Amino acid sequence: MQDDSSHSLAKIWRKDFESLSCSFALLIHPAPPLEWRRFFGSRRPLPKQLEKRVHLGEFLLTVKQLILFTMVLIESLALTQLKGGEATETGKHLFILSGQSNMQGHRPQEAFTPAVNEALGEDNVIVIQDALGGQPIQRWWKDWKSPEKKKLEKTGDLYDRLMGKVLPKIKGQSLNSVTFIWMQGERDAKMRWGGVYEVSLKGLYDQLGKDLGRSDINFVIGRLSDFDLKNQRYPHWTMVRKVQVKLAESSPRFGWVNTDDLNDGVNRKGKKIQNDLHYSAEGYKTLGKRFAESALKLIKQNPKS
Repeated sequence: MQDDSSHSLAKIWRKDFESLSCSFALLIHPAPPLEWRRFFGSRRPLPKQLEKRVHLGEFLLTVKQLILFTMVLIESLALTQLKGGEATETGKHLFILSGQSNMQGHRPQEAFTPAVNEALGEDNVIVIQDALGGQPIQRWWKDWKSPEKKKLEKTGDLYDRLMGKVLPKIKGQSLNSVTFIWMQGERDAKMRWGGVYEVSLKGLYDQLGKDLGRSDINFVIGRLSDFDLKNQRYPHWTMVRKVQVKLAESSPRFGWVNTDDLNDGVNRKGKKIQNDLHYSAEGYKTLGKRFAESALKLIKQNPKS
């Protein structure tokens, strides 16, 4: 009696196990009932209860596949919008680069532009650079005055030249961000105008904001290098350096990049640099990378206001 009872119980367990195995297998790979009969080594018809489970499993799997497909499709569309849709959705990112000789020696296409294109999308980026070597900041800031409160003849003419390139490029464009990148100060250090450099640099930034009608412009400053830390040839060298860092650290929209290690090595002609005032061929590429890194950081942490 005990043996018959045990045998019956074993048969029930086996049926339940076969039923459970079939249902689990259906979730992995759907198949017609005939194939599942072969899988279990039998040609006899499946029990009605199991037949129902087979069809239910197929139905549930179809629903599951449909849900997964929908989720993947939505995620794919979202990623596509993030990568390629920003230009039409929220506008472009404008980068304005200006200054004197070390900005003039910088070639955006070598490192800066590829970096911002990769991060923001080529169609979403506008890069404009205009620079001229050996020029003081008065050539950009129109209200500049010397320490003696004298206003020189040429004030703001290079700024007008710069804006002559900027305004046509952004006409009719929606701008998501504007970043001003500045590499200048050598001439002012040489002329002993460090005492008015801070007000001049801030004045230039405000002037640009007013002309573009924006109060949310990001500002990246290239700090003067270690060329004359003893102030022997350029008396206000360290003064201008300190002003640049001070201003850069005064606002969450401002930043500065280090250039102390960019003036060693060989220039673009393959000759060893004798005058540390200017940068090496690799130094200018590194400068572009650092400008891009700082600019992208400011854009990320300062969304459009």
